[in-house]
Amino acid sequence: MMDDALLRELTPAVIGVLVRRGVDFATAEDAVQEALVQAALSWPQERPDDPKGWLVTVAWRKFVDAHRSEVARREREERAETQPAPGPTEAADDTLRLLFLCAHPSLTPASAVALTLRAVGGLSTRQIAEAYLVPEATMAQRISRAKRTVSGVRFTDEGDLGTVQRVLYLVFNEGYTGDVDLAAEAIRLTRQLASGTDDAETGGLLALMLLHHARRPARTRPDGSLIPLAEQDRSRWDTRLIADGIALLRSALARDRLGEFQAQAAIAALHADARSAEETDWVQIVEWYDELFHLTVSPVVALNRAVAVGEADGAAAGLAALAAVDPSVPRHAAAAAHLYEKAGDLRRAATLYAQAAHDATNLSERDHLTRQSARLGTAERR
Repeated sequence: MMDDALLRELTPAVIGVLVRRGVDFATAEDAVQEALVQAALSWPQERPDDPKGWLVTVAWRKFVDAHRSEVARREREERAETQPAPGPTEAADDTLRLLFLCAHPSLTPASAVALTLRAVGGLSTRQIAEAYLVPEATMAQRISRAKRTVSGVRFTDEGDLGTVQRVLYLVFNEGYTGDVDLAAEAIRLTRQLASGTDDAETGGLLALMLLHHARRPARTRPDGSLIPLAEQDRSRWDTRLIADGIALLRSALARDRLGEFQAQAAIAALHADARSAEETDWVQIVEWYDELFHLTVSPVVALNRAVAVGEADGAAAGLAALAAVDPSVPRHAAAAAHLYEKAGDLRRAATLYAQAAHDATNLSERDHLTRQSARLGTAERR
């Protein structure tokens, strides 16, 4: 019987072995994919005692066979024969190096995400294409271009940790589509990154993911419609994930090297700590948004801060804070609608909810905002 989880876990390590042996990244990835196909055919009948060693051996042979020529035949065969046998000497975990390579700054975010999911996550091109709702051929081209882009990058080059973190957060935010749980996959990869790096911000990122993921069971109704945070059944939140996330956050903050993911996680933790929406410590949330804005100078952060100010100090204060935010910022109309409803101006709120629904790119969000507009329109007519 095949163990898909094991294969996905071993994929980056096997690619790493080949790359350290001098195989360029694109060729190594292709050879490992061929080895995985062979594993799918032979392992159900007889699984090897050393799955990683088996994959390394088969992938290496695939590489040698693909590149053998009359001129270089003897040289490559000798090279293959002199490689150390899989075992303790091949135990070095190359997953982190591969993660840095796949999230190389020369790649676009979309390409980095696709390559990371293929080479490090061990997902098939079809699975990635379905997750991102694009044709498989389109995703195959994207991955192929990404592999060519990083083919000249040395495996020993230092990567950019911040880029890796942003790529993993992009993966996490895709949530669950197709037959792949991208949020869970992002958490798995971020755990690997955290275990191999001494970095407070990586711990903050993992904490943020866990705290958001803990609320997932309560986010939607059986029909798929969204449930706002204030209306969620908090008994359905995963308390184990919340505890893990808060522990990680405390450890990260104790190192006194604050980053944006830690600040976001602190805001998420305050929501998770509240036993009800009414007990949320909005004053402290505003303070964390102030820290986050200082770190990012992001208009999206300013927008979210305005909503928090509205909860902490009243709708008028929230609307005053929102007035300083560019109206073109995504979800500006939705934030304004919420604050005007809070202020009692239901007609204006209904109009803004309708505008926000028109601007929404996510179908579930659009349906939710449309219902909000209809709800207030009905209330206004009474």
